[in-house]
Amino acid sequence: MPFGRGERSETSPRPPARRKFAATVRPTGIERTFALDEVIVSKTDTAGVITYANDIFLEIAGLAEHEAIGQPHSIIRHPDMPRAVFKLLWDTIARGDEIFAYVLNMAATGDHYWVFAHITPSFAADGGIVGYHSNRRVPDRSAIAAVTPLYARLKSIEDAAADRASGLAASTAALHATLRDLRIGYDEFVFSLAR
Repeated sequence: MPFGRGERSETSPRPPARRKFAATVRPTGIERTFALDEVIVSKTDTAGVITYANDIFLEIAGLAEHEAIGQPHSIIRHPDMPRAVFKLLWDTIARGDEIFAYVLNMAATGDHYWVFAHITPSFAADGGIVGYHSNRRVPDRSAIAAVTPLYARLKSIEDAAADRASGLAASTAALHATLRDLRIGYDEFVFSLAR
């Protein structure tokens, strides 16, 4: 079946591996946005390697199709985004559950963009997970304002640690403690942020 505008073949050859933009690009402090009726869509395999990206994803990330397909989804990770949130995200979807999250990403130019992400596992006929599907919409600005201090605190904990592993462990513990103190799960927390 032919692919329509914005659809990418999941069997396209993979380009050579690339590191995250954060390793080679400095954040500009300029925010990119997309329209309320647009949805950023991508799919990955179980290792997080991009197998599909729609035109909105490519446009906002500043990538051509051949630059996105075959790359780790973490290529767009913004350096200010705490790793503890990604650990929670990966732990959740690896169990076969869906997750919603506010995520700060970075384009190839160093510009940043916020998304409200909904990530779900994709299942094979036998019930095994074969990959992940993510739809990202324009986030509620009040939710971004509410989540930013938490993300900054988690990132600060990660950066203050002696090594990456202990930083991630401390930040993850702080995230779980925050949720325990609020007496809500992560999904409830995420949905409580929008006003």
